Amino acid sequence: MRNLEIERVTLAAMSLGIARRSIEVMNAYAKDRVAFGKPLNYYGQIQANIAKSYAEYMAGRAYTYNTARLMKLDAVGNRVDTDGVKLYCGDMAKTVADRAIQTLGGYGYVGEYNVERLWRDSKLLEIGGGTNESHHKNMSRDLMRVSAL
Repeated sequence: MRNLEIERVTLAAMSLGIARRSIEVMNAYAKDRVAFGKPLNYYGQIQANIAKSYAEYMAGRAYTYNTARLMKLDAVGNRVDTDGVKLYCGDMAKTVADRAIQTLGGYGYVGEYNVERLWRDSKLLEIGGGTNESHHKNMSRDLMRVSAL
């Protein structure tokens, strides 16, 4: 089990890299691309995509760093958080990559900006290290055993 816990935190960290790069590409494109005489980042929906993505990325980063800090490498016992951080960060990375594709429009779908690859990589994180459904089951079973968080 200890190796699975380490793997899940590592996959969460990979998710952070995917999300960060997606945000960087989305932000740069929104600054440079002009539509109707204004840069894309002037428009509210694009601002919302970038802002939400950054906030979710930072939340995932804090959760990942905290979970890694609390892990004991010579013992098990962090399954709720290692499952939770992998579950949250994997979903977050896919959502952020999806927003990047949406922000880039057609360019987000083709390979030039790589966000479609980032989305595919994030999709794998829903499966690798245990499926999202298995994490839901593990977490709820473990949380039922404790009386308080």
